[in-house]
Amino acid sequence: MTYLETDMRIIGQIADFAEELKSWRHELHAHPEICYEEVWTSDYIAKRLTDMGVSVHRGIGKTGLVGVVKGKTDTGRAIGLRADMDALPMSEANDIPYKSTIEGRMHACGHDGHMTMLLGAAKYLSAHPEFDGTVYFIFQPAEEGGAGGQAMIDDGLFDRFEMQTVWGMHNWPGLPEGQFAVHDGACMASADNFSLTISGRGGHAAMPHQSADPVIAAASVIQNLQAIISRQTDPLDPAVLSITKMQGSTAYNVIPDQVELGGTARAILPETRARIEASIRSVSAQTAAAFGCTVEIDWHAGYPPTVNHKSQAEKAAHVAARLVGTENIIRNPAASMGAEDFAFMLQEKPGCYIWIGAGPAEEGKMLHNTGYDFNDELLPLGASYWVELVRTELALNEA
Repeated sequence: MTYLETDMRIIGQIADFAEELKSWRHELHAHPEICYEEVWTSDYIAKRLTDMGVSVHRGIGKTGLVGVVKGKTDTGRAIGLRADMDALPMSEANDIPYKSTIEGRMHACGHDGHMTMLLGAAKYLSAHPEFDGTVYFIFQPAEEGGAGGQAMIDDGLFDRFEMQTVWGMHNWPGLPEGQFAVHDGACMASADNFSLTISGRGGHAAMPHQSADPVIAAASVIQNLQAIISRQTDPLDPAVLSITKMQGSTAYNVIPDQVELGGTARAILPETRARIEASIRSVSAQTAAAFGCTVEIDWHAGYPPTVNHKSQAEKAAHVAARLVGTENIIRNPAASMGAEDFAFMLQEKPGCYIWIGAGPAEEGKMLHNTGYDFNDELLPLGASYWVELVRTELALNEA
């Protein structure tokens, strides 16, 4: 018997429809859609919300939608609760009844569970609106690299739905079931991508002295870029620089004119993020020049760091503790060097993004792995967290 099966602090009515939550999650899992292609997913969520009597607003950030639930009274207070909808472009290795039905598409990050937990909260709150104000249920597309959060903001998310705060949650393998992790500040890193085109003078591989070899230059660029982290960055300042792509000649006996490199840079502090970009530009240019080559850099600014607001983090920890006890709240663990586009929403509104423990970090079953599957035991607990947060933030004034 798991911790969650014995815990009595899950809201009773939510526990009563736990099997329905599981069925929703399995159906979502079987129909994964990637970045801005979440048409079936959006239709499915809209249908579930409409059946609950929740008003639905669609087409925000292309495939995004917002459900609206009004409380018993309304003094103008409002909060937003967000779940991401998109899957990943990868094939599922699991042999389960609800395995992905779409080749090359898989819910390998748990967004199917995130949507279900939020739907569970909507089901409860629409039937029990004992709160003051409005809850906006934000179902966001394109978190996996498509900046769907920013797209929803650009489409007027915060102008059309005037919320004071915004909140997010992600399942976290490696954090035990029944625990929550809450950061007072940064919890996720920035994520920028870059491409380097190193140009030299190609030639015959048997006569390398007649060329300006961009392959040798590229090898040195790769090596020298690592010093940006190991020698230019404080060891206590989390940062990552990874070269992940390399493309040159397609023949064994040809030194190419160009070599293309690609990679990602990540940081927690904005100033470190800016310095890494500047250093990549200068180090790659100077290294290439030493081999008679030049370099062109195409920098793709991605997600900023995800930074919680301290006041909202304290509230989130307090709410979660009411469900699982203070001993199961992990405060300020090491931030993840992964990235999250909820960061854009936190730049616009106060709020907090927390991690809900998903259980052991099993080999081959971590996030973004072909063997990953969301832990259904979390569904009632996650939905209960959302409801308790609403009850706290939008508490009725009984005076």
